[in-house]
Amino acid sequence: MKPFFPSLLRSNHPDAIHRNRFIIAITVTLACVLELLDTSIVNVAVPHMMGTLGATLDEITWVSIGYVVANVIILPISGFLANQIGRRNYLALSIIIFTVASWACGNATSLGELVFWRIVQGLGGGGLIATAQATLYEVFPAEEMATAMAIFGIGIMFGPSLGPTVGGWITDTWSWPWIFYINLPLGAIALFLVLAFVPDSAHRRQISSVDYLGLLLLAVGIGSLQLMLERGEKLEWFESTEILAYAVTSFVSLFAFVIRQLEIAHPIVNLRIMKDLQFSAGLLFTFFLGAALFSTVFLFPVYAQTLIGFDAFQTGMIILPSALAAAFAMPIAAKLISRGVPAHALIIAGAALFMYAMWGHHLFTTESGAADFFWPLLLRGFGLGLVFMPLNNLSLARILPTEIPNATGLYNLVRQLGGSVGIALSATLLVKFEDIKRSALVEHLTHDNAAMAERLEAYTRLFQQKGDAIASATQKAYALINLQVNQQAMLLAFSELFLWFGAIIILLLPLLFWMRTPPRMAQATDVAH
Repeated sequence: MKPFFPSLLRSNHPDAIHRNRFIIAITVTLACVLELLDTSIVNVAVPHMMGTLGATLDEITWVSIGYVVANVIILPISGFLANQIGRRNYLALSIIIFTVASWACGNATSLGELVFWRIVQGLGGGGLIATAQATLYEVFPAEEMATAMAIFGIGIMFGPSLGPTVGGWITDTWSWPWIFYINLPLGAIALFLVLAFVPDSAHRRQISSVDYLGLLLLAVGIGSLQLMLERGEKLEWFESTEILAYAVTSFVSLFAFVIRQLEIAHPIVNLRIMKDLQFSAGLLFTFFLGAALFSTVFLFPVYAQTLIGFDAFQTGMIILPSALAAAFAMPIAAKLISRGVPAHALIIAGAALFMYAMWGHHLFTTESGAADFFWPLLLRGFGLGLVFMPLNNLSLARILPTEIPNATGLYNLVRQLGGSVGIALSATLLVKFEDIKRSALVEHLTHDNAAMAERLEAYTRLFQQKGDAIASATQKAYALINLQVNQQAMLLAFSELFLWFGAIIILLLPLLFWMRTPPRMAQATDVAH
């Protein structure tokens, strides 16, 4: 298929590609930031949307769910679509769909209209990440691959963390439609840069027959799985017939999809590349890395706003240094790899830093403040930044250039699903751990406990001094102690979860035994020396 978007600067010439490679990297990274920003930017505007659209909290959550579900459906087939219509065409078309849908979201006058355009926006943005990564693998020479992945990684790590900060500021300064309108100038810039500089793939393999049944099975299976993860905690998981229906539909559809893709001559997702143990180990690692990344981004704001009393914007500003640290770690990791430092060593160092940061999170209290959060959050971001880029390169090391678009789609899908599973699991375990911790604390709150009796008496006197009768003062004292117990139980639940996510990343390190230094990175080291 010929390009239906004309090239502005003859961008397919090899000399032009090499000369403009860093502009290309910034272009596709900008597109990724746009897509990732919109996964979290709407969360802080939820109360404003509810008031304007007359929606309940349960109804307004579909604004986020629709976007994420559309994202995960399109991710694994982004390589297929790029092959069919051309990578440059696909990038440009995705940005146009995303930008037009953003304008429509801002102009929505009903909940149904907003959810529809969020789904369209998700379909437009879903393939940008995998296509961007595949572009960089083809555009950059081997000796600069670490640098390319560092630039790409900055967008991947920075986008989700930036959402609450930007969303809170825009909503407070203007109004919620502007969280969508902000995409219009940025989308226009990204589109111009794509048309001007991004080349088509030299390894494109268009197929004549399209597996529409496989496409349907994938959409139903992945969509049902994501809906189950998004709605599970609210509906008490498998006690709900809705969740059971999602689970059964997802299992049957994905099982049939896998069988079909392994048997058909021209699959839309080539699952055979998972025979490569290095790639499969990378998928497993990135699944849990996604869980750790998105879950800790989810848990800390809940902790800060529930137990410390921060608002969304304050929380976003506190998280911002963590995102900056992750972005700062990427070029450092690229430089160290070019100097001959093994990728495995960087991943181990990053995992150790992340574990130490989670230990710092484990020590947070209800009296902690911004100064207490700074270093643990900074080290968390820096540690994840050190892991992200080398893991990318190791995972895709042995994939053939013709399979890179397919592999990056799978790789990014697995990380996204890891994040969804991690958030769903975190929300469920937070409630479970809180109940367990509360039961353990209540066991010690007996009248023969001197500390309990002393505190009850002190609180009773306090309320009596404010004019309450003895019965009323005693009742309020018990209520205050109950509130403090609930807060401490929630704090202990957060502490345990933070520690578990740190430990999981450490436990994944043995997977590195199946992952050898990729030829691209080895060649880059030889060139550097």
